[in-house]
Amino acid sequence: MARVAALLRGWGEVRGDGPRDIERWAAVGYLHDVLRDADPDELRAALSAPLDHLPDEVIHGPAAADRLRQGGVTDEPLLTAIGFHTLGSPDFDDIGKALYVADFLEPGRKLQPKWRARLRDEMPVGLDSVAKAVVGKRVQFLIKRGRPVPTETFGLWNVLAKGRSWASASEV
Repeated sequence: MARVAALLRGWGEVRGDGPRDIERWAAVGYLHDVLRDADPDELRAALSAPLDHLPDEVIHGPAAADRLRQGGVTDEPLLTAIGFHTLGSPDFDDIGKALYVADFLEPGRKLQPKWRARLRDEMPVGLDSVAKAVVGKRVQFLIKRGRPVPTETFGLWNVLAKGRSWASASEV
């Protein structure tokens, strides 16, 4: 989580975001896996949203977002980022895309380190193109193994493929 938060903090700084937004980006990095090691059945049982159909390896994201929401967090883009950081979401704004990318590209990952480093170097300026590369890689991985591709992942791919642009944090 610390490596993801460090990436996000650095990207926020490069973007020229204000201190509040930089801390927000770092916070999403620390919070995204806060429930990763919790029992999936317990997380599923406690969910207030109808996301109990999700596989064990991704339920921690929606559960963390749900708990934060119940605790009074109202920042929907941040909650969407945390909730769908493993799957992707067509509803992502920049913080969601950046978390999705940072979680995949963080320096601790062992597979394809040169490719991942090259994509990290394109961030944050190339956020949409890097996100598209990451989604594409994940979809290819799932298809090669004959696994279903989650609707949320395809939704993010379709948004990126259409070239939809989101407002930057400074424009919001």
